[in-house]
Amino acid sequence: MISVDSYGWIERFTNGPKATDYNRIIDAVQPGEIITAMAVIYGVYRKVKQIKGEQAALEGVAALSQTRAIPVDPTLCLEAADYSLDYGLHFADSLVYATARHFGV
Repeated sequence: MISVDSYGWIERFTNGPKATDYNRIIDAVQPGEIITAMAVIYGVYRKVKQIKGEQAALEGVAALSQTRAIPVDPTLCLEAADYSLDYGLHFADSLVYATARHFGV
């Protein structure tokens, strides 16, 4: 199992300079083996829409819906808050990090 942050998906969906690297990693596993934090869905939709338009953003979200999207619950929120305090992470980054750590990826 792996976790891909917003940046990785944005690179993939916008054909950014590191898209080849991220594509290799993402394509090496089945979609169900990818853990996706809810904050990633927000970030990807927002940025891809800004760069490529709404249709591309919706296609990106459709691809993310094939992954294992993890809902935010109180335990995950507390873990994210602790990581935020420990590492100085902002909300979205701490939630993505907590989600990945919670699932051991």
